[in-house]
Amino acid sequence: MSTINPTVAVIDYGLGNLFSIKHACDHVGMQANITSNKSTIRQADAVILPGVGAFGDAMSALQRLDLVSTIHDVVESGKLLVGICLGLQLLFSRSHEFGIHKGLGILEGDVIQFRSAPERKEFLKIPQVCWNKIRPRYHRGKSQRPKAVWSDTLLDGIMDGTYMYFVHSFYAVPRDKSIILAESLYGGSDFCAAVRKDNVTAFQFHPERSGKSGLAIYENLYKQITQQEEARRA
Repeated sequence: MSTINPTVAVIDYGLGNLFSIKHACDHVGMQANITSNKSTIRQADAVILPGVGAFGDAMSALQRLDLVSTIHDVVESGKLLVGICLGLQLLFSRSHEFGIHKGLGILEGDVIQFRSAPERKEFLKIPQVCWNKIRPRYHRGKSQRPKAVWSDTLLDGIMDGTYMYFVHSFYAVPRDKSIILAESLYGGSDFCAAVRKDNVTAFQFHPERSGKSGLAIYENLYKQITQQEEARRA
């Protein structure tokens, strides 16, 4: 059993499901601090960027609190950065929600809205508020899928087809499709449910609201932080 007690900074910019995230972190043995303090964020072992609400409002809040460069510093440091829901969308180049808004630009791509397809008699309920399955991007056309679909990621041990809890009207379209960690199906079309690039992982769904499977993501985060720290000490 590791003796490391990892610290996680949950960025507080006024738009997020902060206490549920803190509770999930604390439950698996991490010390979570809800904070907008730049020094606390930089010094944490890992950082979570949460978010609910409008993209433009969120970016304005991050800019007002002078946290944009801090988030970029975390990414450049190699520490783990986890985005949740709107936090995933903010990582991208821009969003088309109520106009066009520039994002953090850590990942390239656009954030767009779900749309109904009347020509296919598909009328979507927007926002998507439901439990939905997540699958690896390469699931299409596969008669057999590997057992360790997401090994060595924050989805390690989670089965292909596991249900997670979604609440959103917009979704990210990464320019580089290889960073898509998981997809889900809504309105007859696949959309990006999770991304991973180097030390950045983000989820469109809410792990902290997704029961035991969602909690496993926080357990994996704990494991990855402790493995990084043990490797640094070695």
